[in-house]
Amino acid sequence: MGYSDVDTLAINTIRILAADATFKSNSGHPGAPMGMAPVAHVLFNKIMNYNPKNSKWVNRDRFVLSNGHACMLQYALLHLCGYKVSMDDIKSFRTVDSVCPGHPEAHDTDGIEVTTGPLGQGFSNAVGLAIAQHHAAAEFNKPGFEVINNYTYTFLGDGCMQEGVASEAASLAGHLQLGNLIAIYDDNHISIDGDTNCSFTEDVIKRFEAYGWHCETITDGDDGLQNIEDAIKKCQAVKDKPSMIKLRTIIGFGSKLEGTHSVHGSPLKADDIKQLKTKWGFDPEKSFIVPQDVYDLYNKKGAEGAALEKEWEQMLTKYTESHKSEAADLKRRLAGDLPEGWEKNLPVYSPSDSAVASRKLSEIVLQKIHAAIPELVGGSADLTGSNLTRWKEAVDFQPPSLGIGDWSGRYIRYGVREHAMGAIMNGLAAYGTVLPYAGTFLNFVSYAAGAIRLSALSQVRVIWVATHDSIGLGEDGPTHQPIETLAHFRALPNCMVWRPADGNETSAAYYVALTSKHTPSVLALSRQNLPQLENSTIAHAIKGGYVVHENEKADITLVSTGSEVGICVDAVKYLKEKHNLAARVVSMPCFEVFDAQDKAYRLSILPDGIPSLSVEVMSTMGWERYTHEQFGLNRFGASGPYLDVYKKFEFTPEGISKRAVATVDFWKDVPNIRSPINRAFQQLI
Repeated sequence: MGYSDVDTLAINTIRILAADATFKSNSGHPGAPMGMAPVAHVLFNKIMNYNPKNSKWVNRDRFVLSNGHACMLQYALLHLCGYKVSMDDIKSFRTVDSVCPGHPEAHDTDGIEVTTGPLGQGFSNAVGLAIAQHHAAAEFNKPGFEVINNYTYTFLGDGCMQEGVASEAASLAGHLQLGNLIAIYDDNHISIDGDTNCSFTEDVIKRFEAYGWHCETITDGDDGLQNIEDAIKKCQAVKDKPSMIKLRTIIGFGSKLEGTHSVHGSPLKADDIKQLKTKWGFDPEKSFIVPQDVYDLYNKKGAEGAALEKEWEQMLTKYTESHKSEAADLKRRLAGDLPEGWEKNLPVYSPSDSAVASRKLSEIVLQKIHAAIPELVGGSADLTGSNLTRWKEAVDFQPPSLGIGDWSGRYIRYGVREHAMGAIMNGLAAYGTVLPYAGTFLNFVSYAAGAIRLSALSQVRVIWVATHDSIGLGEDGPTHQPIETLAHFRALPNCMVWRPADGNETSAAYYVALTSKHTPSVLALSRQNLPQLENSTIAHAIKGGYVVHENEKADITLVSTGSEVGICVDAVKYLKEKHNLAARVVSMPCFEVFDAQDKAYRLSILPDGIPSLSVEVMSTMGWERYTHEQFGLNRFGASGPYLDVYKKFEFTPEGISKRAVATVDFWKDVPNIRSPINRAFQQLI
């Protein structure tokens, strides 16, 4: 095929667009786009299969820019390829409401697969995309019908290489033998602090080979187009290992500042941009120019991609004739819809049923629903027996060569890699055929905070089964007992944090988590047994808060979550017998969902005219939005049997009652007590 002057022109066009856009916005990173323009051109114009007119074609090759600060590279490519990124969009780079924000965001920009930015996340997302492809191929491909066979490509830089999350993900990818994953490492020797010799001198090739990756090295990344193409094709031919290409480039190629950290995170000066344009045959007085020959080159590639999708659609039509149910299942999954009637499998409970730990209740839900939701793919960070995340019949997702599972398996053994697990789940969710959940202890969900933040920002449906949710885990002590974790994730926009108090609330948590297409969920689940509550139903719990025990003449409302709700119910009797006070009890398993209810409903649960006290063995931060007083744990826990730990911190009927009495005494002389729900302005939902 070879390369021509038009290819060189296209590469220089990408470089200059990056320089012009960052200059106009007076913000951004021109260096990496200028250095990686050659490999990006080879990949997008010679290698990848995609259709710019349908960015959601399921069998497209996936591309992830893990070094997301280099996003002008991707925006320039998307524009040239013919995605919905106009030249005006390029000109509005890094301005408010632009579809070209400062780092790639999947829900903003056509053609962006995942939201990247925090380094190492995108690389780990790519591992998730590759896992999902293997799984989908195993589920849907049939003899004569290779419905799913795409590759996943990811660019990453020195920063991604240094982040621990990428190392976790690379280790797992090597174990899983993900032969459809090709990573291209921009080895430009520059980071924000300067030359990488100040902090990063390891042998990356040896590290990745030790992980089980196939590796290639290219020393002429600035102009060795054929060498780049040949290396990628070598990697494509390796089917039993992921591949990494170490590509030597010069950051800011062509600039007066090339090869220095000065070109990394700051726009080029006007005179530098002019000399670039003059050197490469562009008019130095004009900006945002794309020669027609370059558009024609990329339009031709786009037309080839459209033809590929048309061929694929014709194959799918024939596939549908002989594999009707599989085709219907694939179509449904890609629409994000759940199978009709799946919710009928959710278990329901009555107060006479025995007390059960909510982590066990979660396992019962998974056991009941997994057959009804075939896209549900689970896992755990080496805590399967504690998280109870694996249904009995589950097959592990493993390379068939290991003899311990297969590619169609629906249970992923993540190993002790919580951060990578979170980022990989984002990739799984982004692929379109998988609905991921995974487990760890609630305290260690904090390890994955960066990934969960991107789940929320990306608006993807992932579910964290977060067990051992409080001081109720007992003997493991303060290092394992979460105190601040719920406050942290409750503060995260577009993230549902559930802490169910019994079986019906656990079923409700799963119902809302699974039906919320654009929101991640954290399910905080107990190690200790919890009683089944009066007035608890799935219908009540899916509102995020409801009355467990009503008393129209109550002196106080006790508001609680999880394992403390049952203790509050016990406190009602104690308050009546010992203090002649009447109490009502509210369970609030999910703040985010409760906040979404109309004000009339919320005021019916937390009404005016009565003081309220929250009870939760966690930080009290955030509870002031719902209650007048807060009883919580604003210190670390203690090691010991869980009942002894609860007693130490007075989370008992007696301890709750003591604080309830103090609340009633404090508020008794306040006229017209207003519910905290009543505020001058309501939080925007």
